[in-house]
Amino acid sequence: MQSILLDLKQILRRLAHSPLFTAITLITLAIGIGGNTAIFSVLEGVLLKPLPYPQPDELVGVWHTAPGLIAGDVNMAPSNYFIYREQNKTFQDIGLYQGDSVSVTGTAEPEQVPALDITDGVIPILGVSPLLGRAFNKADMTPGSPDTVILTYGYWRRKFGGAASVIGRTIVVDGKSRQIIGVMPQKFQFLDWEERAMLLPLQFDRNKTTLGEFSYEGVARLKPGVTLAQANADISHLVPVVWESFPSPPGFSVDLFKKARLEPNIRPLMHDVIGDVGKLLWILMGSTGLVLLIACANVANLLLVRTEGRQQELAIRGALGASWGRIAREILLESLVLAFLGSIFGLALAYGALRFLVAMAPAGLPRLHGIGVDMPVLLFTLVVSLFAGLLFGAIPVFKYASTRLNTGLRETGRGLSQSRERHRATNTLVAVQVALAFVLLICSGLMIRTFRALTHVNPGFSQPAQVQTLRLFIPESDVPGDENTVRLQQSILQRLQAIPGVTAAGYGNSVPMDGQTWTDPVYAQDRSYAEGQMPPLRRFKFISPGLLQTLGIPLIAGRDFTWSETYSRLPVGIVSENFAREFWGSPENALGKRIRVSTTDDWREIVGVTADIRDDGTNKPAPKIAFWPIYVNHFESDFFHIRRSVQFAIRTPRAGSQSLLTDIRQAIWSLDPNLPLADVHTLDYYYTRSMARTSFTLIMLAIAGGMALLLGTVGLYGVIAYSVSRRTREIGIRAALGAQRGALTGMFLRQGFLLTLVGVAFGLIAALLVMRLMSSLLFGVKTSDPLTYLCVSIGLIATALFASYLPSRRAASIDPVEALRAE
Repeated sequence: MQSILLDLKQILRRLAHSPLFTAITLITLAIGIGGNTAIFSVLEGVLLKPLPYPQPDELVGVWHTAPGLIAGDVNMAPSNYFIYREQNKTFQDIGLYQGDSVSVTGTAEPEQVPALDITDGVIPILGVSPLLGRAFNKADMTPGSPDTVILTYGYWRRKFGGAASVIGRTIVVDGKSRQIIGVMPQKFQFLDWEERAMLLPLQFDRNKTTLGEFSYEGVARLKPGVTLAQANADISHLVPVVWESFPSPPGFSVDLFKKARLEPNIRPLMHDVIGDVGKLLWILMGSTGLVLLIACANVANLLLVRTEGRQQELAIRGALGASWGRIAREILLESLVLAFLGSIFGLALAYGALRFLVAMAPAGLPRLHGIGVDMPVLLFTLVVSLFAGLLFGAIPVFKYASTRLNTGLRETGRGLSQSRERHRATNTLVAVQVALAFVLLICSGLMIRTFRALTHVNPGFSQPAQVQTLRLFIPESDVPGDENTVRLQQSILQRLQAIPGVTAAGYGNSVPMDGQTWTDPVYAQDRSYAEGQMPPLRRFKFISPGLLQTLGIPLIAGRDFTWSETYSRLPVGIVSENFAREFWGSPENALGKRIRVSTTDDWREIVGVTADIRDDGTNKPAPKIAFWPIYVNHFESDFFHIRRSVQFAIRTPRAGSQSLLTDIRQAIWSLDPNLPLADVHTLDYYYTRSMARTSFTLIMLAIAGGMALLLGTVGLYGVIAYSVSRRTREIGIRAALGAQRGALTGMFLRQGFLLTLVGVAFGLIAALLVMRLMSSLLFGVKTSDPLTYLCVSIGLIATALFASYLPSRRAASIDPVEALRAE
């Protein structure tokens, strides 16, 4: 132990006497270790950290598949919920939940707040108890029972100052008075959703429940020891029971539901939280791992040079009796000290990067609140620093600690040229650096091409930065009657159109890419359907006249809706171009054709065809859309159908400005002061958010690629510069014999070019193999895109030649007389 402490003192003294070497090494290691620490912290916080509930492994999401109807997941329906809860054998309990947005009035300025609608089992399933009051019970779920609400901790503190007397008080939610029965604890977080203001009870009347309405999400807790396979098998037996226990909705048959081939898809609740982000994070982890390897190669080269300079010292110590193990231990200890110090700076770098990441809050990255530097992250950093220290320390150990001890005394003369064998290790390390940098630059290059392809996709609307959107909800208690609601909405629209600078305005149930979707089957009158045959599913949008023009969605055939036919509730519709082409071959042929949703609905004449809209994001195919008037009757068996929660869109160059929002509030509140504004964003916000994951991936890979290029360039520069310093006498002799400056410069440029060429060749092979893992992240570009590979190869070779040229100039400027005299 005493000898180790003595070695440590000597190592620290040597490092202090070599400030440039120490600084370069620590910066290099801080970049490599810090990058890995930061990405691992994200990986651990998002993927590896368990959900913040008791026995989180027992929590599952209850989903379905319906291969006979639609690809992908299918949610829960009330009919399924009743049967599953009553007859399952594998769940402790099951519950439904649904996101909501509600207005709160009667307490100062009206506001729209996010809420969560749940059944009574959800809170017990999660294992959470209210901080104050009680949770929902079955009585709260019964239609006609007193209306209740549970507040979240943050809203309770903000709105009521944290007063315990809030229990029993009432607040007006969506125009309805509700009694506050509880307050959730401060640490309560529902999955990865944004903070909710309140929880509301879902109320289903079993006697009026029909099949369908798969618009709720399910959560359950497995009984101890039950597997996912057992739970899926259990629920699979109950699906036919659902079909037999409830009637089909008017206009639909039970056979239609049976032919959908509904099957359960019960999976860990963690999957519902993190989605498909795991593959992205592992790719980013791998990319920063490559940066660490490049950093280790750089440091190994520096240590090779440093250790070679100590050959005489090591040889003398060997001659005096120092063993190979003793010298190897000292070299490795120095490497570990450097790695440990580098990890400290790396932790500081990672901490700053994580704070920036959390503040940036990239869309599509879940569980941001769980990301930080905790004990697992510190242990990971320690392991990475030990790995790095042993990795770059082992190379000089094997090269100099044994075989060189016997020859070191004979090779200390400065007049000796460095042997090819001595060059081999440094050249190999540089080639490895270039190869790894090439792989990372290909990754970032493909993401740049992907992002460029996404920006060139026509989303179906124009100039989104000039469209201001906002959501309004008009409760029935505030404005009773369907037509009165539509007339108030039109009056609001007219006030908005009168705002200075506004060129168009409209409203509907959603705007493109906002995530608000409604999908149902659509029948065409000129098609025949077998008994129980399910027609194709289509995206539904309910729009006012003028909304298409406001959003910049072109009509390529026909016309828009009119206010006259809206108030008259005439049976008309508009479809998207891909909808029209699938059914009738062309947009023009679709005009005059008739469609409907259920067999008891009115047939609706198609009066217009719009361009296709990338409603799910620019990287997803445009869904086939049916547009309906905002006010219709005989729709899905409802006599009247209106939308009380609507999204207004306003086209103006002032979009996004505070002055415009002030004018909007004044215009709306002049008609009804109880209407709060919600989801206030420009359309560009939704458009940009649809590309957020690609942008995040591009930035992270570009940073990794940039660091790899920098480290690789520095490594190549160092090798050529060191080669020049070791061949000073040779250069002097060549110059004395008449070698020209260009020839001397070219000698070292060729060395750098060959090293780069070897690295690019191996990097090309590695990239073609590795890029298959990135295929799911790409859009509009192949993993073997020749343009990307060509540009990266040319750029990397050009950068390497520049890095080689700088020290090569020094070789050409050496005075042969001075060089020979010095030797």
